[in-house]
Amino acid sequence: MSTQIIGLTDWLKTPPGEYLLDWERRRFDQAVTDIFGYHALQLGLPEMDALRANRMPHQWLALDTSVSPDTAAPVRQVALLTHCVALPFAANSLDLVVLPHTLELSLDPHTTLREVERVLVPEGRVVISGLNPASLWGLRQQRAHLCRRLGFGEPFLPERGELIGHWRLRDWLRLLGFEIESAQFGCYRPAFDNARWLARFGWMDAAGARWWPIFGAAYFLVASKRVRGMRLLEPGWKTRSARAPAPAVVANRGKAGPDIASSSSLPSNSKTSS
Repeated sequence: MSTQIIGLTDWLKTPPGEYLLDWERRRFDQAVTDIFGYHALQLGLPEMDALRANRMPHQWLALDTSVSPDTAAPVRQVALLTHCVALPFAANSLDLVVLPHTLELSLDPHTTLREVERVLVPEGRVVISGLNPASLWGLRQQRAHLCRRLGFGEPFLPERGELIGHWRLRDWLRLLGFEIESAQFGCYRPAFDNARWLARFGWMDAAGARWWPIFGAAYFLVASKRVRGMRLLEPGWKTRSARAPAPAVVANRGKAGPDIASSSSLPSNSKTSS
């Protein structure tokens, strides 16, 4: 099979693209199923419904108009056509934003991530998937670019966009005040175009996760937005009963009352003289 593929949509229909999509769908389903709130947004990659396992009542699929979209039938109705660097949402209004390969295709990935931080509510979550340049797939892509300069060879991955390293992305998130909750790597099979060869090396998924975990072809991050100086109340704060005031001894500077006088007439333990 020829690897001369320009668009991401065409590449996702190839054996390695389907292998990647299958792994990422399972990761998204597992990550978003227990994230609660009211408003969720998927930005980019209409070929995958990353919010299908989420139960928020308001969900949107938005496409970036600054990047020429591939011709593909989206799995969810497109609700918005917008710029990633200027989302049409108020600040602190979304509970969840998912970015499946969105940063790689964005013309300004760091500004896109800053805009996501703006629209997320405190403690809101962002879920990101991307291709790892420090992997067998990334190495083949770099070799293909070098060969093309010499006049031969074709890229293995789509040419559009730029691969963002996992550690570079973590630094961006920390600078914007996000806290990394979980990080996973996957797709350890070699960069084969043939489905039969990919199936033969299926054992590398388990071996790679154990022996070289950070060199998977794809990574998956879940991060939450932290706001300094903010303290969330616990669910049961209203039902907490007030403590009864402890009895206090008050000194009486005036005349001793009957109680004090009676206490002084109590019999003493010492012997009295006859």
